[in-house]
Amino acid sequence: MAESGMVIIGAGEAGARAAVELRARGWPGTITIVGEEKWGPYERPPLSKRQLLADDEQTPVHILREEMLVEHNIRLLTGRPAVHIDRSGHFVEMADGSRLRYERLLLATGARPRKLPIAGPVGEKLIYLRTFDDALNLRPRLAAGRRIAVIGGGFIGLEVAATAVERGCAVTLIEIGPRILMRAVPSEIAALMEARHRAAGVTFKLGAGLQRIAETADGFELLLADQTVVRCDEVVIGIGAVPETTLAAECGLEIENGVKADERLATSDPAIFAAGDCCSFPHVRYGGRRIRLEAWRNAQDQGIHAAANMLGANEPYRAIPWFWSDQYDLTLQVAGLPEFGVSAAVRELGGSAKLMFHLEEDGTLAAVSGIGPSSAIAKEVRIGEKLVERRASIDAVRLADPGVKLKSLL
Repeated sequence: MAESGMVIIGAGEAGARAAVELRARGWPGTITIVGEEKWGPYERPPLSKRQLLADDEQTPVHILREEMLVEHNIRLLTGRPAVHIDRSGHFVEMADGSRLRYERLLLATGARPRKLPIAGPVGEKLIYLRTFDDALNLRPRLAAGRRIAVIGGGFIGLEVAATAVERGCAVTLIEIGPRILMRAVPSEIAALMEARHRAAGVTFKLGAGLQRIAETADGFELLLADQTVVRCDEVVIGIGAVPETTLAAECGLEIENGVKADERLATSDPAIFAAGDCCSFPHVRYGGRRIRLEAWRNAQDQGIHAAANMLGANEPYRAIPWFWSDQYDLTLQVAGLPEFGVSAAVRELGGSAKLMFHLEEDGTLAAVSGIGPSSAIAKEVRIGEKLVERRASIDAVRLADPGVKLKSLL
């Protein structure tokens, strides 16, 4: 084994940002990123949009290019899965039998797609979108005139539906819940996004349980709980993600909706930290409630924060959750956690743009949600995020009045 250093398992957003931050903060020793995929760290948001539209794009959008790895003296091991963590010996065992010693270890293992319980040949032909190779597999199947069934009305399902429509496909979206974006956004904003999809030609089957998927001579046949039959050429599944906790659980770390971390992102082993989609943590802004976030910016922010605490900063993670999704000409953005709100103030911005301010019982602003062209809502949501961070308590009438500049409320 080589000298003890900083080891990061997971070559995604959180892992890449952590590695750069460790070096920026003066860590002089080795930094090693371990990744299962053949690709180095790359951006995942383009997978359901740009990289499904661009037929000639054969490589992902890299976060750490070769010159950055050299500049920061970061060792990247791709296509090299870790198979075991020895906590007492402070080493990670790799699939090839080699070992990496660590002084501090970061688990940034992300999440994997939640699978439908369908085995056999049919199950193997269902399409999931999580990696760049998944996008390469899906892209040629979204040819003009093809019939695409999307199961799941969350961000991934809706983004794939929008992209498929742009490529000329006929899309049917099936969601078991009564509406789309059940966990992510308030119903009023979900309704606006649904209307935009319907205007683009997407057919919705809401409140529709799935009974069976069968292969046919020319594609697939889906039988819904109400006995409706949907025929299609391809089936894309977007029913959420499961935190990747295999290594953590196997070595005895505490698991609670992901790798259980404290407010500093340290796990039950003080030498091991967690960040990104795999990590659950108590959020100090929301009364210490334990949450897990699947979002690009959270992975980025937590990777940076974990790196600081791996070097002894000992600071709680306070960043306000922020989500976004681009579909057609609309952007949806959420800053904070709307589920903590018990009432809402709605600000109409004209056209298709709208903001919703989610207020806690004591009037404190818990979150702000926005939908519309990016130019109409991005700045407003950024200001709303600062208000959420400051625990601002503002009269609902003023929040709803478009004549009151949000900046004046800071």
